Amino acid sequence: MTFADSWPTVADVLAGAQLLARLPGFLRHPVTSEQARAQLRRRLEQRDDRFLAFVRRAIYGNRRSPYRALLAWAGCAYGDLEQLVRREGVEHALTALAREGVRLAADEARGRTPVVRGAMTLHVTPALLRNPLSTLHFQVQTSGSRAAPMVVGVDLASVREEAGNLGLALDARGGRRWVHAVWGVPGSSTVRLLLRLAACGAPPVAWFSKLLPTAPGLHARYRWSARLLRAGGAVARVPIPSPMHVPLEDPLPIARWMRDVLRRGTTPHLTTTSSAAVRLCRTAAAVGLALDGAQFTLGGEATTAARLAAIREAGATALPRYSSVETGQIGHGCLAPAAPDDVHLMHDRYAVIGAERGPAAAHGSPTELLVTALSPTAPLVLFNVSLGDRGTIAQRACGCPLGELGWTTHLHTIHSDQKVTAGGMALPDGDVSRALEETLPARFGGGPTDYQLIEDLDGADGPRLRLRVHPSVGPVDPGAVIETFLNAVGRGWGPAAITRLLWQDGHFLSVERGAPLATPSGKVPSVRHLRRA
Repeated sequence: MTFADSWPTVADVLAGAQLLARLPGFLRHPVTSEQARAQLRRRLEQRDDRFLAFVRRAIYGNRRSPYRALLAWAGCAYGDLEQLVRREGVEHALTALAREGVRLAADEARGRTPVVRGAMTLHVTPALLRNPLSTLHFQVQTSGSRAAPMVVGVDLASVREEAGNLGLALDARGGRRWVHAVWGVPGSSTVRLLLRLAACGAPPVAWFSKLLPTAPGLHARYRWSARLLRAGGAVARVPIPSPMHVPLEDPLPIARWMRDVLRRGTTPHLTTTSSAAVRLCRTAAAVGLALDGAQFTLGGEATTAARLAAIREAGATALPRYSSVETGQIGHGCLAPAAPDDVHLMHDRYAVIGAERGPAAAHGSPTELLVTALSPTAPLVLFNVSLGDRGTIAQRACGCPLGELGWTTHLHTIHSDQKVTAGGMALPDGDVSRALEETLPARFGGGPTDYQLIEDLDGADGPRLRLRVHPSVGPVDPGAVIETFLNAVGRGWGPAAITRLLWQDGHFLSVERGAPLATPSGKVPSVRHLRRA
């Protein structure tokens, strides 16, 4: 990437101007608790109608929609779908259609593989999934090194819906008046979170960034987006903080900030990843800083029992959240959880069903999660789409305040066997496999089966990535292996580059010698996911 490539394009400038024009009005009128409750009640009461209206306009009324072709292939006209929903409900209708092939696998949705159903072949591109009913105010995108990332346009109306639900989740914890902060990476996903907090009347007072927005290799739009956000806040008289660089390896400034908030008799609340929270708590303990009463919200990677225990040892409390670039917020943490990562599905905005039926989904086992958007403001039109995640879906009356609001569907044991995640940043297995099977053998020798990346979730420190090199390759410099691998998977200037820098700065990757690990069935994949925690 050249220096000139890092400057905002004309499209960037126009999108920024549109966002700046809308931000003041958006920020001046936060969603109150009473408004959020009333809006949620209406969305739940009108759920079937909202879904059908959205599908009728965004799918059946859109000739370019791949779902329209899939529904036609399955022989499901709009009238058929309406009768099915009225008779059986949204989830039963989606399950019946998924069995008939009306669904998209993660690689199909991202355009990596064609959609083949009988004699019909479709070539889906992420652009075909964009919601024609929403207004694009800013963009976020998924990670990807060689394959084109999925670019998702976000409507501020969607952020406001999410903000209302976030406010209710904070109310359940008694936390709307806490002192809020975010510790994330540069990019629109963090901006989206900051806007959600501000729009529910809980504006963040601190914005900590794990990477420097001016780091070499990152696009200038990461700097400009932060400035634009602060400018919109200034006009609205809702202060938005400037990002402060706090690397993963030195979280002490955040620990001191939390300690100072506690000393003032208020409660600090930090939204970050689970591994970052563990590092922070251990750093605080090492220097004798007590964090009793501090609150965390954890996302971006698995929340395990070991990590929650490490946070509790510091006197803090943590709850998980579940979100994705493609959807925004999907679930908020249960206050009476059945599992460490138990979240209430925001089923006023999304429906989630399990792909597997019968023995594969028996006894509450994790299943591939298929997501469907219900809101006309959703960033993407999703109809039984896999985001690459697996999890357990459960209906239960937990007795916590979120369940009392009507969110009775729970998701837990959420993980992915299709992407590698560390530090809250993920890369598709396919991109990683190419680096292992092509780039590393070309640089250090050996063949495509001599290198394996192991994603290990065991322990409280969070995901650790172990790059295993077969002894037959001969002597190698571990530092050179790591650098070559990260450069291969972190090409470009967007989320892939952020992933490269974060994994490098956070020392998530280590090199070990040994034969690649086989699966219980005897297969030797280039990417091996170990989930013992």
